Amino acid sequence: MTLRDLNQLLDRMPSSTKDTPGLSSLGPLPAMQLHPPPSPGTHRTLRRLQSAHTLGAKAATQPSLISQQRLQLQHQQQFQNLNQHLQKGPPPPAPAHAPPSHQQQQQQPPPPRRHASINRSPQRARANSDTPQPANVPQLSAATMTAATAARRSALSKRSLAADTMSLERLLREGPPNGDVEGALESTRLKILDQGIKSDSDGMSSLRIYVWLIFLNAPVLDTDSYLALIHRGASPAYSKIRNDTFRTLSTDPLFRRRVSEASLIRLLNAFAWTLHDAREERARDPSVASSSRLSLDQSSSRPETGHGSDYGSPSSSPAAKRARALTLTTEGSVTSMAAEPGAYVQGMNVLAAPFLYAARSETEAFAAFHQLLTNECPGYIRGAMDGVHKGLALVDKVLAIVDPKLSLYLLSKNLSAEIYAFPSVLTLCACTPPLPEVLRLWDFLFAYGPHLNILCIVAQLVMIRTKIMESPSPNKLLRSFPALQADQIKRTTLAIIKMIPDDIYSEIVSHAR
Repeated sequence: MTLRDLNQLLDRMPSSTKDTPGLSSLGPLPAMQLHPPPSPGTHRTLRRLQSAHTLGAKAATQPSLISQQRLQLQHQQQFQNLNQHLQKGPPPPAPAHAPPSHQQQQQQPPPPRRHASINRSPQRARANSDTPQPANVPQLSAATMTAATAARRSALSKRSLAADTMSLERLLREGPPNGDVEGALESTRLKILDQGIKSDSDGMSSLRIYVWLIFLNAPVLDTDSYLALIHRGASPAYSKIRNDTFRTLSTDPLFRRRVSEASLIRLLNAFAWTLHDAREERARDPSVASSSRLSLDQSSSRPETGHGSDYGSPSSSPAAKRARALTLTTEGSVTSMAAEPGAYVQGMNVLAAPFLYAARSETEAFAAFHQLLTNECPGYIRGAMDGVHKGLALVDKVLAIVDPKLSLYLLSKNLSAEIYAFPSVLTLCACTPPLPEVLRLWDFLFAYGPHLNILCIVAQLVMIRTKIMESPSPNKLLRSFPALQADQIKRTTLAIIKMIPDDIYSEIVSHAR
């Protein structure tokens, strides 16, 4: 007798405690074979069988070891596809009806089919075509592949296989294997894009500041040189510095607990002295500053990093410029310092805050901060902050390409990037909390170029597109951007970068020079 028959039998048997009037009116009962009541041992056996059946059903829904390995391989393949898009840059836009991921389908053969019992999995990994795309971003087709886009893949071929097998900590401690600096740099970029820099909940990591110094190509700074700048006393910009430092990330308890205002004042005052000395030297002899900077770059640059190349020459195509800009973030430093040196501007305090938070000493923070502003973004502090205004114009231009409807809506409300994006451009999004997310976003920016901050700002707008379109007064919403989500911003940036034309991307790369 089965479990179901036994339950039906028990339900049909009358209870001894119930009164059963009218039972005789039912007529004679059909003949049936009566069995003795089950013993307690029978109930225990039934419960064991039912438990075993339940556990077996749960186990059948869990993925097998082979399925788990296949999921891991699919995730790795997804990361490689995203990284290839970043290295290649945006090829010419394809028609809107192009099928998603058609390019990958043309390049890669279909995987071999397996038996259903092996290939079946309770969930599938997200394919590259399932990556969330911003509004109005067209897909790419295989017909858009050109010789220029093929050249952009050269960064992947520069990877060092030996460096790929090493952890980031070991790579920094032992240096590039076999002296392959360029391959080690590319492997480090991929590690950061895939895994990130390991840190605690507060964003603290013992490796981060050294990774930043390497990507910024910052020269070694003697501590005595930094102390000499401090011992010179107040700089001409000291009063402006004091008006800014006390309100630097004033609402961030992590920053307030780790970085003192005195430390921020010393760093900014020392940097103001370096700018003052550069202006004085240029005023005495304009040729001295250019020649001294050229000799410094030639002595401190590494041949493997491509310093002194023809990045700024007219013969370089936009595609070639983009390929080098994505892999060699310190290129073009000689031409960038040919113009006048900058001056202290409001907002430098916020830009210096993450360096002091992540660094293990003020000297390290000063070296990275000085290299960023004098080599990567000198236009942000020169003259009337021309580089910042160029970046704001590019935010409007890129948003019009990526999401024309959102761009027109903001312009209809008289909201240009000059109104809502000025702090984000100047500070590389350091003005938007939380600070640990700022550090993770800067890992990405320093690895592939601070110019990508323009696209990161547009990515934030795309992420809150629905709220902006539904808001009758988006100015209140954009007055302070929502909390940073570094991983989602990077994913959105990797998606929209494919749509940017080469000439616009070339402007993005050079806007802060």
